[in-house]
Amino acid sequence: MLRYERYKRNPVIQFPERTWPSKEINKAPIWCSVDLRDGNQALIEPMVVQEKIELFEFLVKLGFKEIEIGFPAASQIEFDFLRELVDRRLIPADVKVQVLTQCREELIDRTFEAIAGCKQAVVHIYNSTSTLQRDVVFKMEPEEIKQIAIRGTEMVKERAKKFPGKIILEYSPESFTGTELEVALSICTAVQETWGATKEDPIIINLPSTVEMNTPNVYADQIEWMHRHFSNRESIILSVHPHNDRGCGVAASELALLAGADRVEGTLFGNGERTGNVDILTIAYNMFSQGINPELDLSHINDIIEIYERCCKIAVHPRHPYAGKLVFTAFSGSHQDAINKGIHALSERGSKHWQVPYLPIDPADIGREYEPIVRINSQSGKGGVAFIMDSYFGFKLPKGMHKEFATIIQAISEKQGEVAPDQIMEEFKHAYIEQKEPIHFKKLKVEDLSEETESEFDTEVTVMYTDHGEEKLFRAIGNGPIDAVKRGLADSLSINIKILDYEEHALQSGSNSQAAAYIHLLDAEEGRVTYGVGVSSNITRASVRAIFSAVNRLGLGK
Repeated sequence: MLRYERYKRNPVIQFPERTWPSKEINKAPIWCSVDLRDGNQALIEPMVVQEKIELFEFLVKLGFKEIEIGFPAASQIEFDFLRELVDRRLIPADVKVQVLTQCREELIDRTFEAIAGCKQAVVHIYNSTSTLQRDVVFKMEPEEIKQIAIRGTEMVKERAKKFPGKIILEYSPESFTGTELEVALSICTAVQETWGATKEDPIIINLPSTVEMNTPNVYADQIEWMHRHFSNRESIILSVHPHNDRGCGVAASELALLAGADRVEGTLFGNGERTGNVDILTIAYNMFSQGINPELDLSHINDIIEIYERCCKIAVHPRHPYAGKLVFTAFSGSHQDAINKGIHALSERGSKHWQVPYLPIDPADIGREYEPIVRINSQSGKGGVAFIMDSYFGFKLPKGMHKEFATIIQAISEKQGEVAPDQIMEEFKHAYIEQKEPIHFKKLKVEDLSEETESEFDTEVTVMYTDHGEEKLFRAIGNGPIDAVKRGLADSLSINIKILDYEEHALQSGSNSQAAAYIHLLDAEEGRVTYGVGVSSNITRASVRAIFSAVNRLGLGK
């Protein structure tokens, strides 16, 4: 039995003064990557120092200016990693490294030992403030919890005065989402005042959703309440660090930005303990898709995937927004058709803005390829198959032919699953272009009779072909080469056929271009119809081959 009655709702706050619902995100926040600390502690196989250095340098390349590199007082590997960065001078002048520590003297001393030589660093102190942890873990009153934070701030401040570089203090009331707002405000304000924060020398107050406990709008209310109740707000950089326990980390972050947050801590692809931290890449790409500069270089998503999977040993989910292998594909027939039409419309209109159904961004803008946009399986429709033939191979199938050919591919997909583009092309060749039996077109001669007759039948063709391997020839007259060949075939094979439609187009540009011709043919005796396809460097020969293809497909050459 699902014992839902064991759980109670987490409280919401009554905050009718909220303003965030009517706001819009219009600029990127300060980004802080915590991949090298928070994400690493959740890895099955932790990174070694060299892997950490490689990932650090890549984060710098992406444009991160604040990077939390670890908990050097609690981990020897993270201490050694930081010392490598400092001693090898791998920290750019405009990048702040961030180190985490609890509010304990020996840990703070060890932390300052680790950052020795840094020109600037963020020292991030924290202690848990939630109602639950005060009760069951620390057994302390709010004032006692506040004193821990104040003492930690004083210890950092004392050491910062002697530090030759710049120290920025960050304070997190850990488990903020489970803390009464008045208590959280009181503790954060005490830290702010103890540090002596000013507009010129601000403090980072980080309000983490250490455990995501409610819907994103509740987190936004909590952030805006703090944002509006802080005194000397200009002396505070308001930061958020959302986790993803309810699967709402991205939404919570975006609403928190609307609510007044200036800064977001998170990881690439949302890696981290339990269900992970917030996915910075998704937030940044969401901004990008709205025409906002994310202030990170995200134009090569495949490079980000490669280094992340190699260093973290965790695969990116195939349905991950923007990065997943399947996110720019469409299995649904109606989706495929809409994508096809959208891309054609974009090209025809020459619009400077990307607008294609089901594709919120152009895959090429983030280093992805167009080729995998449409994939064909048993769910796919006629539009998807036609799109593959056009975008991959240049065959612009007549609209009436879409269903006929899609039926062939669907029968295959129902047996084997997904059908790759190359296999679709092979089936197209087999079903149409290579339909050369039992009658096979060989040669064509066309003569213009317009000077000799005033009749509409002013074209004579001589056609050589094989019938079940036997060479044959016919001559026929019509009102053009196609009509003449149709009449000649009808007489030679004693069949009654009618051309319903004819289309042609070039397959490629240049002097060596080939043409494709499509003939929609009716067997007037039995009412059956089909398409034939011919390809040649000469459009007339392509058309004749299309007629022979259709006759063979109808089985009229017996």
